[in-house]
Parts: sequence; structure tokens; C-alpha cells
Amino acid sequence: MREHSFLGEFELILLLTILRLGEDAYGVPLTRELSMLRGKDVSVGSVYAALDRLELKGLIASSLGESSPARGGRAKRYFRVTEEGLRSVRETRRVLTGLWTTLSSTAGDLA
Repeated sequence: MREHSFLGEFELILLLTILRLGEDAYGVPLTRELSMLRGKDVSVGSVYAALDRLELKGLIASSLGESSPARGGRAKRYFRVTEEGLRSVRETRRVLTGLWTTLSSTAGDLA
């Protein structure tokens, strides 16, 4: 297993959104869902840049679907979270949960 590097906010949200969308996890629905969840517009370019980074890190994998005449003959690129990606999500959750629990006595209403 590679040395762990913690997920950034956008990476974590993106991985969780891929898990949430399941088989419908491709560019447009991912962008739409992220915009809705964050309450502000998210550009398709920033989503694809993050997807490329996550794939290079081995946290997600992609595959091409069937080409479609409605898309000018282009195929959709679907994404799924790998086992390594799931481990990173769990580890990030563990660390963040631990941090939140330590804040309860010192940070008042944050916890």
C-alpha cells in the first residue's frame, strides 16, 4: 500500500459523489450534483481535472460507455471508486471524526 496522503476537500466530496451516483457517475451528473451539494457553480473543467488527478493516484478508475449519436458519436466516461479510494475515504473520515471530537470541549458550537 502506498504512503497515505490525506484527501483535500474537493477530492473527498468528489469521491463521495461518485459513490453516491453509482453507475451514473460521469462528467455532467457529477458536476450537477457537486454544484447542488456545494451550493455554488462547479465548472466541468475543475471536475475533470480532479478526476484525472484521482485516477493518477489510483483512487478512481474510469471506463468508456457506448458511443451515442446524441453526443456526436462520443462515449461517456464513467468513474468508480477503487479499493484504494475507499481506504482513503475511510481514513480521511477517521481522522476528521477524531479531530471533531477533540474540538467539542474547546471550540464550543463547532462540534
